[in-house]
Amino acid sequence: MSKGQSLWVGVIIMAIIVVGCGATKAVPANDKLYTGTRITIEDSVLGAKQKKVLRTGMLALTTPKPNARFLGIAYKLNFYSLFYKSKPTSFFGKLRDKWGEPPVLLSQLDLDQNELKLQNFLANKGFFKATVTGDTVISRRRARAEYKAIPRNQYTIASVQFPQDSSELAKNISQSQAQSLLQVGKPFDLDLIIAERLRIDAYLKERGFYYFSPEYLLLKTDSTIGADKLAMYLTVKPETPEASAQKYYINDVFIYSNYSLNTARVDTNLANREYYNGQYIVDRTEKYKPKLLDESMQFEPGDVYNRTEHNQTLTRLINLNLFKFVKNRFEVAGTDTPKLDVYYYLTPLPTRRISGEVTAISRSNNLNGSQITFNWLNRNLFRNGSNLNFSAYVGSDVQFSGALAGYNTYRTGVQASVSWPRFVGPFLNRSSAGPFAPRTNVNLGYDILNRKGLYTLNSYRAEYGYSYKKNLETERQFSPIAISYVQPLDITPAYDSLKRTFVGFDNAIQKQFILGGFYQHTYNGLASGQQKRNTHYVNSLIDVSGNIAGLITGANVKKGDTAKIAGTPFAQYVKLETDLRFYRRLGPLSMWVNRINVGFGLPYGNSTQLPYVKQFFSGGNNSLRGFRSRSVGPGTYFAGSGTLIPDQTGDIKLELNTELRPHISGPLYGALFLDAGNIWLFNNETFTQKPGAKFTSKFISQLAIDAGAGIRFDIQVFVLRLDIGMPIRKPWDSNYSINFGSSDWRRENIIYNLAIGYPF
Repeated sequence: MSKGQSLWVGVIIMAIIVVGCGATKAVPANDKLYTGTRITIEDSVLGAKQKKVLRTGMLALTTPKPNARFLGIAYKLNFYSLFYKSKPTSFFGKLRDKWGEPPVLLSQLDLDQNELKLQNFLANKGFFKATVTGDTVISRRRARAEYKAIPRNQYTIASVQFPQDSSELAKNISQSQAQSLLQVGKPFDLDLIIAERLRIDAYLKERGFYYFSPEYLLLKTDSTIGADKLAMYLTVKPETPEASAQKYYINDVFIYSNYSLNTARVDTNLANREYYNGQYIVDRTEKYKPKLLDESMQFEPGDVYNRTEHNQTLTRLINLNLFKFVKNRFEVAGTDTPKLDVYYYLTPLPTRRISGEVTAISRSNNLNGSQITFNWLNRNLFRNGSNLNFSAYVGSDVQFSGALAGYNTYRTGVQASVSWPRFVGPFLNRSSAGPFAPRTNVNLGYDILNRKGLYTLNSYRAEYGYSYKKNLETERQFSPIAISYVQPLDITPAYDSLKRTFVGFDNAIQKQFILGGFYQHTYNGLASGQQKRNTHYVNSLIDVSGNIAGLITGANVKKGDTAKIAGTPFAQYVKLETDLRFYRRLGPLSMWVNRINVGFGLPYGNSTQLPYVKQFFSGGNNSLRGFRSRSVGPGTYFAGSGTLIPDQTGDIKLELNTELRPHISGPLYGALFLDAGNIWLFNNETFTQKPGAKFTSKFISQLAIDAGAGIRFDIQVFVLRLDIGMPIRKPWDSNYSINFGSSDWRRENIIYNLAIGYPF
């Protein structure tokens, strides 16, 4: 397609989307455009919520589906109608067939078939006496279908009987009855019956019944007992295979650790096997130490087959990040034995890899930018699954609006890291059970940060610690050693003037050691991918520094005794922070999200304040979005409008956020939000030039509040958002009022936040 043709196509598409006319041009003269379905449920007993659920399920069953719409516009149909007379082989004909959608016609509607579908749906929900009638409504060249449903009484469960025979299978099924989804008094629901069969199957799989299937379960119902109730009888089908009713045990475990389709016959030659701790390992190239593979095995010979251990073994092997493909199979060990041989086929990834990536970055201080990173990776250092990684990066951050506009940030750095798939340390070298291997991490890094026109800093960092995932939702990190050293390389006269004028600006360029460690616990209910109605996220952090050094030196900065290491003071503090989020699903795609973020830092001994990189701030695109980044607080203190670069930090933080995220159409989401929060200082006596900054019992009245709206473009792997916020209350300004009519007020108080990812 030429440049000129592309321009014309773009103009045409935009005209179709905006105008949205001509939708019926392609409809034959003797037919109508089908616009969809309306369903009315007439019942005085059902509540509005239950009617909505039923209506949603019924609408999903009706056919045909009307033409696709975006913001109420049938854009594909409009495009098709514009060129509906074009020949299929012509340019516009091909374009029409590729991007357009032919009209859905009334002649495609089968009312009788839809009535039957809807009546069956209601019967599957326990409305056995329901009736559904349908008709069409025609308006000029358009038509729709309308259905009236009368559910009548819904049948409920009067009794449930599980298998009573003496077989081992029946006994195991009966033992699960306490967790049954079929409870007396609950409405009959076919989906619930299907879920119950799956539940029993999962229960049996945990107890050795490897070959059992939910299809072998039969639920009979008796609806003749009266009073709109029914009795349910769970049985095992007589034709159930003998193998499916048998409990199986693990016999031998075979691991082929260097498996390839091209050399499968050689790789699976048992002549090369090595027996190690209950497993036969076939690794003719000796690529991996047997201990590494043994740690991933959750089965041992003699164990009863268990689906959880089965899945955990596969998950653990995959998450080692060593294998491209992980497959396994079970095979009965002989004809007269209830035992299974287990085979694992592992296809390795390349041991070494060089890669590069370009990423977009959105930071909490309203800076947005990009970063280019180069990595060299060795996946199997010392044959024990350890990862050795060298990386180097360059990046830049810019602010599209706000006080930091023009003060771009440039970053560059290098890092070396080693990660072991087990706990490694003094008197410690072991793994643990579960789907994820614990990891020991050692990181060394060097970074240079240049804030153009202000200052340049370099920093060295070293960290030794552990990370462990109990499951997809829960992760723990513990780093007993986390050391960093920061020093300024260049301070411009402009910033030197700022730090002499505004209190606290020297914190960002302070030369300092941080000798500490931290523990972090994260629970993310969204990580499982399950569409739960209520979901939580909790992140808790304990961060300490300088305690051993402070104990040895006995330093007390309040008495003028500041201890130093190699001429540089070290930080001494305890920092606690919790980020709690609550997600409430309001529909298939809409969400209501709430967050409470509380932080407390106690500087003592050798410090009067937290290090700059450890302090809290408020305001910005992931914080209070109606205020510029780092411009809120501390307390009721206000640096003044002459502060070109807001950079207020504190030792204590409280932040409350609530956001409604309605789904608009396709990847487009809206947002309505309300934020409140502030920061405070703990040792206010050291900052007499910041009146009102100390935390007191009046902290609630000192919360800054903002409100706003936004829009998100969410394509799952990437979220681009725009938020527009404004202050509702400024704790430092008792005379503040909203004045949309003033251009000066709008310029000062309407805050635009363009960012990547959700704020929380």
